[in-house]
Amino acid sequence: MTRTLSPTRFRPTRRAVAATGLMLPVGLLAACSDPAPAATGGAGSGSSASDGGGDNAAAIDTSGTQELIRAEADESVAALLPAEIAGAGVLRVGINGTSSAPLSFLADDNQTYIGSEIDIARIVADKLGLEFELKLTTWENWPLKLEAGEFDVVHANIGINAERLEKFDFASYRAAYMSFLVKKGADFWLEDADSLSGRIIAVGAATNQERILTDWNAELEKAGKEPAELKNYSTDADTLLAVGSGRVDGYLSPYASLSFVAARRDDMELQGRINAGWPDETLVAGTFPAGSGLAEPYAAALNALIADGTYARVLERWHLTEEALPSSRAHTKEHP
Repeated sequence: MTRTLSPTRFRPTRRAVAATGLMLPVGLLAACSDPAPAATGGAGSGSSASDGGGDNAAAIDTSGTQELIRAEADESVAALLPAEIAGAGVLRVGINGTSSAPLSFLADDNQTYIGSEIDIARIVADKLGLEFELKLTTWENWPLKLEAGEFDVVHANIGINAERLEKFDFASYRAAYMSFLVKKGADFWLEDADSLSGRIIAVGAATNQERILTDWNAELEKAGKEPAELKNYSTDADTLLAVGSGRVDGYLSPYASLSFVAARRDDMELQGRINAGWPDETLVAGTFPAGSGLAEPYAAALNALIADGTYARVLERWHLTEEALPSSRAHTKEHP
C-alpha cells in the first residue's frame, strides 16, 4: 500500500561539482539536470510549425490509474536494513513535487503523483519488504528536510558530487545524460562541439546545459571555427515552437525530459548523448543522511531488481532505457 503525505566507480572532480549544479545559484539547481521542458504537445495539439505535435501521446500512460510495477520482497536483502528502519516497516521517500515528466509529476487526474523516480523508489521498498510512503518536497528544501529526518531517502534526480558526499550517502540507480531535441529527419547530427559549429541552439539560461555549450563554443573559437549561436526562450512552449518551426537547429536539455517529449510527438527526435557531468561523469542516486546505514541495503535491493528485470521494466515504461545502469553500489565520502 502506498501512502501519499504531501555503473562504474567514479570520483567526482571539482569540475564535476560545477557540472551537477552546486556552483549555480540555488534557484537554478535541478540535480543532475536543469530546468527542462514540460510534457507539452499531446495528440492533435498543433501543426508542423507549432509546439505540439503528433499522434504519439498514448505511447506513455500518464493516467492516475496506471498499473503499478511491483516487486517481490527478498528476505536476504531486507536483513541488511538498519534495525530502526526494519522495525518501522516503512520507507519514507521524498520526491520533488515540482519536477518535470517523466521523473515525478501529476497524472492526468491532477492529483496522483507518478513518474520514474516514484516507480524506482516503490520497487526498492517492495524488495526490502517495506511499506512505501510518499512525501513531497522541493529541490530547494530536500537537503534540510532529509537532514531533519523527515524522509529516509530522497528520489529527486539527484547527482552524486563531491560537495554532497560531505553530507549524504548515495545508492546509484541511473545514468545522467543530456541530448538534443531536433526536428525529425534533420540532415545533421548534433553530439559534440564540432557538430554545433555555425548552428543555432536553444538552451535554458544559466543552466548546466548552457555551461557545456559555452565551453564548446570556446573550443570552437580556439580552433578558428564558427561557434554556435545560443538562444534562450522564456517558456517551454516557445522553445518547442522554435524547434518545430526550424528557427533553431536543436535544443539541449536533460535526456529524461526530452525523451518524454519526443515519445509524445511525431515531429521531433533526439540526437547525441552527453554525460551531465561533462567533461567528467555523474550518476543519479537515492540520497540518504550520511551514516544512516541505508545506502548498502538500498544498493543491494537495486541490484536484485536489476537481476530480476523489474528495474528494466520501470525504465522502459518511462523511455529511460538509455540511462540504465548495469549495477548499483553505495557511494559515501569514504568510498565515492
